[in-house]
Amino acid sequence: MRHGFVARGRAGSRVSGLLAAALLAGCALAAACADSADAPRQTTPDADMNAAAPGQAAPPNTLTEAERAAGWRLLFDGETTDGWRGYNRESFPDTGWAVIDGMLVVGATAVDPDVPVGGDIVTTESFSDFDLRFEFMLSEVANSGVLYRVIEEEGAEIWFNAPEYQVLDDTAYIEMGTMDMRTHLTGDNYDLHAAGEKTLHGPGEWNEGRIRIANNHVEHWLNGVKTVEYELGSAEWEALVAASKFAPYPRYGRAASGPIGLQDHGRNVFYRNIRILPLGPVSLFNGENLDGWRVHGTERWYVENGELVCESGPDAEYGYLTTEQLFGDFDLTVDFKQEADGNSGVFFRSRVEGTVVTGWQAEVAPPELFTGGVYESYGRGWLVQPDPALDAALKMGDWNTLRVRAVGDRVTTWLNGTRMVDFEDAQIGEAEGSIALQIHDGGGIKVRWRNLHIVDLGG
Repeated sequence: MRHGFVARGRAGSRVSGLLAAALLAGCALAAACADSADAPRQTTPDADMNAAAPGQAAPPNTLTEAERAAGWRLLFDGETTDGWRGYNRESFPDTGWAVIDGMLVVGATAVDPDVPVGGDIVTTESFSDFDLRFEFMLSEVANSGVLYRVIEEEGAEIWFNAPEYQVLDDTAYIEMGTMDMRTHLTGDNYDLHAAGEKTLHGPGEWNEGRIRIANNHVEHWLNGVKTVEYELGSAEWEALVAASKFAPYPRYGRAASGPIGLQDHGRNVFYRNIRILPLGPVSLFNGENLDGWRVHGTERWYVENGELVCESGPDAEYGYLTTEQLFGDFDLTVDFKQEADGNSGVFFRSRVEGTVVTGWQAEVAPPELFTGGVYESYGRGWLVQPDPALDAALKMGDWNTLRVRAVGDRVTTWLNGTRMVDFEDAQIGEAEGSIALQIHDGGGIKVRWRNLHIVDLGG
């Protein structure tokens, strides 16, 4: 088993010197740097690089104008521990952690085993849905993790309840051969999901991690490559938890929101550029009028009792109600109730000219007509239909919740929590457009809609 830190890989002399300084100074500076914004900081020959050149990324621990405009926020300012505290504590640990040369450094015990472990830390603010990005640099035998929706519980370890993005010196632990490392490596959903192909830069080099969660759909990324994705609370997830080390902890992964956590395993890991974009859902319908929407055709669209109603008009033709805003990647939920023949649908990445639509429809229809399936109008027709047995999820004449998630080529739909279809299509992946509600032609149609909420995932 290896101990301590030795710079390796493609890291230059600056990185080696910086890490050596960090390790030597870590214990001495931990208390002072952790609690004082005025404490002196280490410098390096190029520490005066405080502005990004045109077209380049911002310097560490800053945001570009575009990021600020989009709502990104820094969770670490590069100088203080403001916004952080110890897990189950009111204050920041006075040992084991330090702010050194723009890095949040964990693991004093890697230098001096007589120094107590500082313990895990968490943000002072809680988050539910978000896009979190962070840079980390490993030491030899590094071991840490980034946790989310943390539940603080007296007498409980942080990992009892919070899912974890593993941060590890993979090579060192694989070489040790002391345990099965599948699901325990960098980018994994710790102890549950193993990463696919990835590129991990070894000790002395920076990596970028990313955790994205929207409507309980979670993605882990490493250096621009998605490593795992999973659905909190899904049947697959429940089965994995029941067979894991988390089985004894009934609150594991159950929180709707909570702090972000960084784990202290006594080994040096260096964090910077920790930034977050909250992804709270936005309502597409204000419950009062059709502001933000456009009517296409002569069919009826109106608001009644805080609900959006579509109803066939005298022409009994196709009709559409489209959002003025365009969406690429998104996660949409909407409630619907079919009061009459409910042949309708939710179009996405769509365009409407007159009453001719281009795009894809998540079907809304009476029983046995494939609600939750995806249809391409004026094109290829049905792309995918749900298993007929899943039609039992539809509650005709009552309120139903349809969820549509589109990320790149992949589209997934759910009806009242039941996953109906999950597939990939290159043509869908290339498109962007409106969300649109449809009235089918033929007359006799009446559908009520409410709770139209969307998380814009970019793309």
